[in-house]
Amino acid sequence: MIIFLSLILLVAIAGIIFINQKKFGKLASGKRLERIKNSPNYKNDAFHNRTFTPTFADGTSYWDVMKMFFFGRFERTTPIDKIPSIKTNLKNISIDEDIIVWFGHSSYFMQIEGKKYLIDPVFSGAASPLPFSIKAFEGSNVYSADEMPEIDYLIITHDHWDHLDYETIMKLKPKIKKVLCTLGVGEHFEYWGFDINKITEEDWETEVKLDFGLKINYTTARHFGGRLHRNKTLWTSYVLQTPKYKIFIGGDGGYDKHFKEIGDKFGPFDIAMLELGQYNKFWRNIHLMPDQILTAAKELNTKRLFPVHNSKFKLAMHPWDEPLNSIIENNKSINMNLVTPKIGEKVNLQDSNQKFKYWWKNLK
Repeated sequence: MIIFLSLILLVAIAGIIFINQKKFGKLASGKRLERIKNSPNYKNDAFHNRTFTPTFADGTSYWDVMKMFFFGRFERTTPIDKIPSIKTNLKNISIDEDIIVWFGHSSYFMQIEGKKYLIDPVFSGAASPLPFSIKAFEGSNVYSADEMPEIDYLIITHDHWDHLDYETIMKLKPKIKKVLCTLGVGEHFEYWGFDINKITEEDWETEVKLDFGLKINYTTARHFGGRLHRNKTLWTSYVLQTPKYKIFIGGDGGYDKHFKEIGDKFGPFDIAMLELGQYNKFWRNIHLMPDQILTAAKELNTKRLFPVHNSKFKLAMHPWDEPLNSIIENNKSINMNLVTPKIGEKVNLQDSNQKFKYWWKNLK
């Protein structure tokens, strides 16, 4: 009995030490917490979506989800073949190029009219606090923090592990001039040693002027936040407006009326990044399904659609290439201008007729 109780105590101590690592971030306190409490999107000690959003879809129980994970049969959830990529020297891009470079999943770099943006970078090769548990597909983790140029604006949509990676952020820290994040997420950055004057931390329906002729709007998303404590931080989408372009940065989130509202208010967009991947019918409230992304893109009134959140991590049980195959098939009757580059391939914002190969076809 003494040995058994000692083992339980040791496990408990190890657990406490583990969750107190800096990578877990920190809950908001003091003036930041008081500001959060004044948000119209915060009540009963948590942030809330504007539409009622249960974790699981109607008619789904925790037992249904557990049965799926433990007894379901899933095929091709991880590729056997190496994910192809292109190595673009991001430090040597002409100042005249307006481009997006995708790094797999929801991480991408943008250079627009001379300004450099980095969105939700994850270069550690893992999408979990346990680095061995959710590893990047072979070939998909070919970029590193060392290969990034100086970043004018680091943009974080929410603080989940597959969007806010501590190891990556700390390596990028000397290169980041400004951080754009949502209420509560700024606490992580301040805890990690970032200058508070470099952190812009806002609520939905906020407009921030970044530079002359350049602004970003924090817009609604239907998702959830938190690293250890659910919904103590806010999640968001963004509308980036430059003198030449309007860009929608979707982050994660399920379908709802906000896409049309954002399209009516800010559209048309030159390009929209929307999540397509790591979905399941059980959590369709908080992630876009393949039959919803094109509807969302049409309601946003975007000229080009860039489906992200795929091809790097296994976070759901669908075949790894199903997201891209499904949107190609569904788009046959709609003819949306799709952007489907390889990891590292330049997407030219100045060329709306740019074509991309179906790079995932014939990969196992």
